[in-house]
Amino acid sequence: MEDLPLTVAEPRQGWSGFGLGSLWRFRELLYFLVWRDVKVRYKQTAVGIAWVALQPLLNVILFSVIFGRLAKLPSEGIPYPAFSYAGMLAWTLFSASLSQASGSVVANKALITRVFFPRLIIPIAGVLAALVDFGVAAVLLGGMMAYYGIAPGLSLLAFPAFMLLALAAALAVGIWLAALNVQYRDVQYAMPFLTQLWLFATPIAYSATLIPERFRVIYGLNPMAGVVEGFRWSLFSRSDPPGPLIGVSAAVVVLLLVTGLVYFRRMERTFADVV
Repeated sequence: MEDLPLTVAEPRQGWSGFGLGSLWRFRELLYFLVWRDVKVRYKQTAVGIAWVALQPLLNVILFSVIFGRLAKLPSEGIPYPAFSYAGMLAWTLFSASLSQASGSVVANKALITRVFFPRLIIPIAGVLAALVDFGVAAVLLGGMMAYYGIAPGLSLLAFPAFMLLALAAALAVGIWLAALNVQYRDVQYAMPFLTQLWLFATPIAYSATLIPERFRVIYGLNPMAGVVEGFRWSLFSRSDPPGPLIGVSAAVVVLLLVTGLVYFRRMERTFADVV
């Protein structure tokens, strides 16, 4: 019997190894993984996709009572429920994307050990799956703005850019954690705690104007600070865009994304052996 040729598929070296062309060739797999994640998330749930809006809405009610009525934190002239929900909308997009991406490699170990494909597709699929949840939650924000008579202006045109910045931030941190989670399973246990701390370090229940002016650029090192402020500026047409803060946050996202891609590419050749 004639021996069949053996083909060994190995990741390419250097920057060419990121393989944007190969990601495009495997776009159908990406679509399948995104659709699978969306269906599995709400399978056999009584409330279904309504959880997408229910969770941030309950948080907003809690924030409105504690921070809006009792603590009387300023909301920049915007009704506090709409103010906090806009921040929660940005945070929910980020946290859901991060949660899916950070555990994606370990969760797909059966696929990784059997089939060759660009491993980067897995965390990307986790991030994109959160867009479905985001769309549902955004409809509720639209209804809330209509209720309070808030009409967006031309700044709304910048909203997609801030949405992409939130996704990029989630992917940047997610690919770091996804690769680390393969080597150190402690990551999956630390994630809920770290996410909770990050939530309160982000101006969701409060305005970034409470941070002294001289510290706001440093505060922008939290990439979600710029995202949340950008969401509010684009939705509520505030006069002055939070330029320096957003600039620092965007620079941090780019740095995390580039270094995360390098680290992910370096570690992915061992995924099938370790996972």
